[in-house]
Amino acid sequence: MMKTLFVSNVQIRRTLGLGLMAGIVFLVSAGAAMANPSFWKFEWPRTNFKKTSVEYSEIMSGGPPKDGIPSIDNPKFTDVSKVKGLGSTVPVISFTLNGESKAYPLGILMRHEIVNDRVGGVPVAVTYCPLCNAAIVFDARLDGKVLDFGTTGKLRNSDLVMYDRQTESWWQQFLGEGIVGSMTGKRLKMLPSRIEAWGRYKKAHPKGKVLLAAFPSMGFGGNPYGGYDSSAQPFLYRGPLPNGIPPLMRVVAVGDEAWSIALLRKQKRIEVKDLVLTWEAGQNSALDTRDISKGKDVGNVIVQRKTKNGLVDAVHDVTFAFTFHAFKPKGKLHHTR
Repeated sequence: MMKTLFVSNVQIRRTLGLGLMAGIVFLVSAGAAMANPSFWKFEWPRTNFKKTSVEYSEIMSGGPPKDGIPSIDNPKFTDVSKVKGLGSTVPVISFTLNGESKAYPLGILMRHEIVNDRVGGVPVAVTYCPLCNAAIVFDARLDGKVLDFGTTGKLRNSDLVMYDRQTESWWQQFLGEGIVGSMTGKRLKMLPSRIEAWGRYKKAHPKGKVLLAAFPSMGFGGNPYGGYDSSAQPFLYRGPLPNGIPPLMRVVAVGDEAWSIALLRKQKRIEVKDLVLTWEAGQNSALDTRDISKGKDVGNVIVQRKTKNGLVDAVHDVTFAFTFHAFKPKGKLHHTR
């Protein structure tokens, strides 16, 4: 008989070092976390489970149901000059397109994971997976359609599995790739963005806009995953771990190559062909202390490419080593010992 365990947030915090929000109770069982397309059909009647590019055994429940982590679909913003209560070293996703600039505080994204928005006239999906520290902005246009996204409540390699509301296909956030349903094999276009300290964003974009919490009482949010990026093991991950580097060390991933933050912090600047990576102190980890403004300094990373018109921002992701290894097992990871 299948044994079911009721695990409280207190127990999870003690065993995994996660400061999860009070009152959350996960139902974990030997079968609940495993793949079950026959069961999923009741919740996902429009999804074509006959079409997939991955093994269903790789997909597991993260706890919440479909849209249990609610995306922000009608985002509200305020002017940079009107923001109060956001520490200068607190991280935000900085995104600029066609002359319009917006900042999305990670403390808000932590509880929503997806913001369906429009920037510079372009529909975009601004996404953040806390368990992978993966912040990626996608062009929401594909094959003549505009897609908007929600959360499935599922994880693969501990990474967010999104779905589009037009076809209810499932998408791997780290790759921007359809993995289940009619959109299987399709790829979303990633757009250059940064995770940077609020003070840096404010100085660079004085006329920018800043995302407000869906519930005003929450302010700019906090970290419900206290101590996570100091954990020895990733949460809800069954895959192999990278050799010679802590699995939750941050790495800067560009395509099939990545550089550890330890290496970049040491060298401050790395140039590879037309690629330029730089690191400067002054940004809190969003996944350390519950009060993000008191988190350890993980620094600000800028990734750019050399062009005839100067340096331009390049698509990249500051994620965890285990995430890069899971999705890019043949990729090259540079690290210092």
